[in-house]
Amino acid sequence: MPESVLARAERVLETGVGLDEAGVLEVLRLPDDQIPAILELAHQVRMRWCGPEVEVEGIVSLKTGGCPEDCHFCSQSGLFTSPVRAVWLDIPALVEAAKQTAATGATEFCIVAAVRGPDAKLMAQLREGVAAIREAVDINIAASIGMLTKEQVDELVELGVHRYNHNLETARSHFPNVVTTHSWEERWDTLRMVRESGMEVCCGGILGLGESVEQRAEFAIQLQELDPHEVPLNFLNPRPGTPLADQPVLDPKDALRAIAAFRLALPRTILRYAGGREITLGDLGTRDGLLGGVNAVIVGNYLTTLGRRPDEDLALLEELSMPVKALSATL
Repeated sequence: MPESVLARAERVLETGVGLDEAGVLEVLRLPDDQIPAILELAHQVRMRWCGPEVEVEGIVSLKTGGCPEDCHFCSQSGLFTSPVRAVWLDIPALVEAAKQTAATGATEFCIVAAVRGPDAKLMAQLREGVAAIREAVDINIAASIGMLTKEQVDELVELGVHRYNHNLETARSHFPNVVTTHSWEERWDTLRMVRESGMEVCCGGILGLGESVEQRAEFAIQLQELDPHEVPLNFLNPRPGTPLADQPVLDPKDALRAIAAFRLALPRTILRYAGGREITLGDLGTRDGLLGGVNAVIVGNYLTTLGRRPDEDLALLEELSMPVKALSATL
């Protein structure tokens, strides 16, 4: 491993201060034979600054499909020919999903809606759903319902929403190639209001959207500037009917480099495995990532794609002696 990369990474281990953009780029450009060493160092950083526990989360879509935005990776856009169509989940089904999520040992349950931002109908359903979940099961409730107004942020706080997810998706310089119906800055404004409200900020993105390695490093540093509580790392799973349907899946070695790089950029942040890891990394790569800086997972299925079975992920965590974070530790 080049001395400059090793020295920079070891300073992260010692100080808990993340790499700068040049350092992240060096990690992303490491040759294949040096990937195991940088993953080991990233794992040490995770253990020192985050500890051994892994946060487990389940997600469910309150409103699926029919979104007016043109995010080129997303089969829920109503502008594309992908097979996903608009569906609303009723409250009993939402509560049942929360119960099933809690039964896996998860501490976090995220309610998601495919919208630009919530209208009055969606906010009313969210209010009803959160109240029903709270009566039925003891679990933290997160939400991901698009771009918000200040009044909507305040209402989520009043409802007791624990964490808000709103991904920046990719580097600011690459964003216009992926989304044209709204701007990167609009997403940033929502995240700023969420942070100021006191809710935890969950913000990540998708790797493999056609971004350059330099833009991948740019994105890591933009997340570092935001300083979210959690960063979900998705890897593009190309969806039929979307503009990125023919985009090649990210090389697994590049995915592992990115896991190490994002951990070294964000040493104190929850780094969560999210969509696409199954097709990008497979079982062996999933293990490598957990031993390379990842300390949270979404279990079960994603919004429109299948994930690993929860018992498979939980068995792997047990095998790796990585305890699942208890609910009390997340409050």
